[in-house]
Formats: sequence, structure tokens, C-alpha cells
Amino acid sequence: MTLFNVTLKESVPPEELEKLTETFDKRAKEAARQNGGTIKHEYTLIKGFTVEYPDDHVSVLQTNEHIHVEQDGQVSTQ
Repeated sequence: MTLFNVTLKESVPPEELEKLTETFDKRAKEAARQNGGTIKHEYTLIKGFTVEYPDDHVSVLQTNEHIHVEQDGQVSTQ
């Protein structure tokens, strides 16, 4: 299984942002769990979480136009 970072997109319209942030954690996390994922980390500064997810099921999360899904990886400055 692979780790994926799941966050709300920056392009979410302001009128949608408040509505989405209220339900984002519950709905997105539940969808991940129902499809074989395990929540590994929850962020506090941004609306998002890291989930360990079967590679062949990640498309379930990617179907929401307001959610950004990317594979987790190391980040360096050089």
C-alpha cells in the first residue's frame, strides 16, 4: 500500500469552502476507510490527512473535484 496526502484544493470557491470544510474530514476519511485505507496522519494547519491506500483504489478519492490527492514522498530543499 502507498501513502497519499489528501487536501482541499486552493481553487475551491469561497462559498463552497465553509460548507466543504465542515464535512471534508468526515466524508473523505470515511470514503478512504470504506475502500481499504488507513488514516496515518491528520493535519491541523491545513484541511487534510495522509492515508495509506491500495494503489488500485485511489481513484475513488480523486473523483471529487474539490479534493487534491498526491502520493506522499520525501521533500528536500536541495
